[in-house]
Amino acid sequence: MSAVHSVHQQSSRQVQERLTSLSVDEVLSAAIGYFARRGGVYTAFVEKRGPSHVVLRGQGGEEIALAARVTDAGTAVTGSSYLFDQQIARFLQSLPPAPPAPAVPLLESASPAGTEASV
Repeated sequence: MSAVHSVHQQSSRQVQERLTSLSVDEVLSAAIGYFARRGGVYTAFVEKRGPSHVVLRGQGGEEIALAARVTDAGTAVTGSSYLFDQQIARFLQSLPPAPPAPAVPLLESASPAGTEASV
């Protein structure tokens, strides 16, 4: 296997997503704290922060980009990095999951029980 091929094997893991019950601001604050507390080469610090994203810099200038947006199913959190993919996966797993989608009630017939609708 060539070195070029093995580098690209991780490309499918570079963007990761998870739904959570946290707000956008809570997600970004959690990310900043999580990566600041990592030991050794996995520590990363804020380079840029916006209302819905944060960019962190780690060992050797490695970039970690995290964004969050509100959806009908919860807050969607997306993370991307070339070398820190396992750390992003661990961070995403540390977030509380989004609540389950509410059950959609079945439509009941317009006829009262025990009567038949006229055709």
